[in-house]
Amino acid sequence: MQIHNIIFTGRMYRELEAAWPGGADKQVRFLAESEVSEADMAWADAFVGFKPVPAFHLESVRWVHALGAGVDAFVYRKPWKPDVLLTRTTGSFGQKIGEYCLSHMLADLQHHDAFALSRSDRSWNPIPPLPLSGSRVTVMGTGSVGQELARMLQALGVEVSGVSMRGERKPHMDHVYPMSHIGDAVSAADWVINTLPLTPQTDKLFGPALFARMNGAGFINVGRGPSVDQAALLEALDQGHLRLAVLDVFEEEPLPDASPLWKHKDARVTPHVAAVTSVEEALGGFLDTLRKLEAGERELANRVDPVRGY
Repeated sequence: MQIHNIIFTGRMYRELEAAWPGGADKQVRFLAESEVSEADMAWADAFVGFKPVPAFHLESVRWVHALGAGVDAFVYRKPWKPDVLLTRTTGSFGQKIGEYCLSHMLADLQHHDAFALSRSDRSWNPIPPLPLSGSRVTVMGTGSVGQELARMLQALGVEVSGVSMRGERKPHMDHVYPMSHIGDAVSAADWVINTLPLTPQTDKLFGPALFARMNGAGFINVGRGPSVDQAALLEALDQGHLRLAVLDVFEEEPLPDASPLWKHKDARVTPHVAAVTSVEEALGGFLDTLRKLEAGERELANRVDPVRGY
């Protein structure tokens, strides 16, 4: 595939323009999302961004490259032309998400919130920390992110289970359950971590029935916001099925001011920062994929199946 005309858009388009290699033999337009016109889309061979812009269409482009790890903004419940290639940025998302999860798990086990309150009123209240080693974690999703997260947890003595569509064995996971046995996978977990993409199978997957199978687990969502039924999550926290929810992604972002999650004592809210794409990762991943495409390579590790959504 030969690519000549490229549109870059999204929140880092100016930084990408500044980092663009001067010798690249391409026609490139760096535009804010609101500036991309239908004429730009008709001109472009390739579209690079985090999500579709208002003028986005697939009539002329041959390749869409997502600057983030997730591609649901492009394909979930949306039509896709089968002859248009879809790829995504990979980078170090697994390590970043692993560090994010570990930071919140350790803060909970080391009672950081309780000690912060004790400090505010100068109360000497020694609470023994709990060990991470020996705990049981279920990672929902066994792709590259889930496997790296499992590797980091297993290295610290954690018993890691995974959940995938078919339940195939994966590195660094002591056991992998098929989606049909998801209830068994979460019932004995101390922590449940969602890394799944958004698909018809995962939309509102975390609802009343699944939360009811949990027994005081901590829940971390670094996958996709629409995978969680927010009302069911709040009920699970209030009923004790969950003791803590760490949430980085939401169905509506930014999270509305009126959301009860902001004030719930057992919810931790972060603004979609678990795995932020850097300029170096974004541009390096794009240029590497471009090189492989123009060299005629067919096997692309970051290629996405638009039908499956990952």
